[in-house]
Order: sequence, then structure tokens, then C-alpha cells
Amino acid sequence: MPESTETVVDASGLNCPMPLLKAKKALNEMSAGALLRVIATDPGSVRDFDVFSRQSGHPLLESGERDGTFFYVLRKKND
Repeated sequence: MPESTETVVDASGLNCPMPLLKAKKALNEMSAGALLRVIATDPGSVRDFDVFSRQSGHPLLESGERDGTFFYVLRKKND
């Protein structure tokens, strides 16, 4: 089975709620099952993406932080 192509949203330098809004916009344009990687520098994005994943049903497959840069990988839910 081939790996899914990731869409990347770089929201570095943007403050809440912009990283999440950019992610929502990208997810709306993606096919079910596609992967979205979001890069952010806003520490508030950690909570935002956790809550968004649980409320929206888009699974948060991976999240982490390195040197003040946060990343999230979500899979678009089946419609």
C-alpha cells in the first residue's frame, strides 16, 4: 500500500487562532484519508490541535516540539 502524500501547512510566526484556521482550510480541500502536517511556533497550538482533533474527528497521528517549533500530523476523517 503506497504511503499517503502529506500536505504541509507552515504556520510559523502566526499566533492563535491562525495555525488552526490554516489547518482547517487545508483539510477542507483534502480528500478523506489524506495527511496534513502543520508546523507552528505558537505554544498555544498544542492545546488547540488536541481539542480540534477530538472535536472534529480528524485523528491527530503525531505531535511534537523541537527547539520551539511544534508539529502536528492529522489524517482527514472519512466524510
